Amino acid sequence: GPFAGALRHSMKISARNVLKGTVLSVDKGATTSHVKIEISPGQVVTASITNEAVESLKLVAGGPAYAVIKASDVMVAVD
Repeated sequence: GPFAGALRHSMKISARNVLKGTVLSVDKGATTSHVKIEISPGQVVTASITNEAVESLKLVAGGPAYAVIKASDVMVAVD
């Protein structure tokens, strides 16, 4: 979509929501893929995106990627 295009061209979005990492795996389903991105040693973010997006972004294991977090709420917890 237009957001992905803007991301590729400018990367001018709030830095706290962008985590640079390396693709660990791309698990393709019928219409969606689960993409695991390691953002620091042992810290993995999993995203569910369309297979079309995987192809458009040319995501492959070992390749670079950014996890861009979009959330309407942020919760805080302690234990």
